[in-house]
Amino acid sequence: MRNKAVIIGAGFGGLSCAIELAIRGFQVTVLERQSSVGGKLQRVVIDGYRFDRGPTTIEMAHVFRNLFRRAGRDLNDYVRLIPLEPRSRSVFADGSVVDLTGDVEFMQHQIGTYSPEDALHYPAFIRESRQMLRYASEHVLNRLPLSNLDKWWRGIFRGLLIPELHHSLNRQLRRHFSHPNTLAMFGRYAARVGSSPFKVSSLCGMLASCEADQGIYTVQGGTYQLIEAMKQLAEELGAQIKTGVEVTRIQVVDHHVRGIETTEGDYESPLVIVNGDALSLSKRLLDEKDRPSMPDRLISTFEPSLSAFVQLAGVPARLDRLHHHTVFFSDNYEGEFHDIFAHRRPPSHPSVYICNSSYSEEEAAPPGCSNLFIMTHTPYLSADWDWEQKAEAYSRTVISTLRQHGLSDLVQGHVLARYTPSDLARDTYSYKGGMFGITSHSCKQELRRPDNRSRDVKGLWYAGGTTHPGGGVPFVTLSGQLVAGYIARG
Repeated sequence: MRNKAVIIGAGFGGLSCAIELAIRGFQVTVLERQSSVGGKLQRVVIDGYRFDRGPTTIEMAHVFRNLFRRAGRDLNDYVRLIPLEPRSRSVFADGSVVDLTGDVEFMQHQIGTYSPEDALHYPAFIRESRQMLRYASEHVLNRLPLSNLDKWWRGIFRGLLIPELHHSLNRQLRRHFSHPNTLAMFGRYAARVGSSPFKVSSLCGMLASCEADQGIYTVQGGTYQLIEAMKQLAEELGAQIKTGVEVTRIQVVDHHVRGIETTEGDYESPLVIVNGDALSLSKRLLDEKDRPSMPDRLISTFEPSLSAFVQLAGVPARLDRLHHHTVFFSDNYEGEFHDIFAHRRPPSHPSVYICNSSYSEEEAAPPGCSNLFIMTHTPYLSADWDWEQKAEAYSRTVISTLRQHGLSDLVQGHVLARYTPSDLARDTYSYKGGMFGITSHSCKQELRRPDNRSRDVKGLWYAGGTTHPGGGVPFVTLSGQLVAGYIARG
């Protein structure tokens, strides 16, 4: 039974872990409480409009290519990744537009239309971003910090190697830029890991290099096709994947995992990997006496990541002004994050992200129509905002904001479905509805980030956005792979 493992959750982290363990000869069972695999990413089809409800951007495509390569497979035989050019479009309150591309000179030209000084400093910013990405690839994304000593030494080493990494992302950006458009455009990387650019480490700036140098991809047939490809590969390697099965308890005997209890019966296993929110699932699945290093009072002190309010709209018109990815920025980006994290309320004048996948793939919508995934960042769940009472009104706020940006073809009646932080918490057990687990707002919180390996229960591991290396599709996928590698090495 030594090479037997049960994985709770079939998101990117759970499936990547299943693949890596199966490659190494483990007998793997994956249990997913939802009716389909994917975790936060689910496919939704309404009236002929196809949506990916969840992650819509694929970065660091080499993470997925390498995963399939280690299994002796070619990712291209399972799914087609299509590079986007431009990567995304940013539309600002003053009417300026920047189409993100890997062409440094063209980026300078676009930024120069509103700030010649910022344009002059863009090459230096990208060079610094590349340096941060190299550091992360060599010292952060390829290993797990399995003790406090590991975390402390990594922090000290990081400070010696690149002192600027102890600065906030906003402070790093202000070393290069001064115009609010540029600060907002590159400050948005903080939101991609659930945090504020005014508090998150400048290491987050490495995402600029990820986008500019490595590209952004869409997936033919929708992002969910990538999840289906990973599921197919895991099953080909011998993993058993079951959906609609909820785990109700992790069995612990003498500080060792003995298996799990589920809605369809018990499973014995000396290894259990939790692919999901480490905080909420620890509370839900483990008796508090079995997790003395993670008691309820400690869990309550973690700051959850920001969340999101999503609307799925079917528009009976081609909106080619919208690229595959378009962000409409508000005129007060700092105020947005203050609303989200200080006041714990959705911004009254939000920036809005739209994925219009029918721009790249007409089959995603009926002929002559557009499918819009509309997302605004919101706070995690708290008593300060009741989504059941206020979702309808906030939906109107968002649609009105987009119409003010010139999307006159979009009306309230085009909204086919809404998805709130409350829905996210219900479906995925995310901690207080946070989209990326916890924030990365302080060294203290990073040092306290839940470990991938349980300190209290031998044989219990965690993979996902709450643990190392953090939130975001490629990082969660790496989390599962790294955990599998450490388990295999014993």
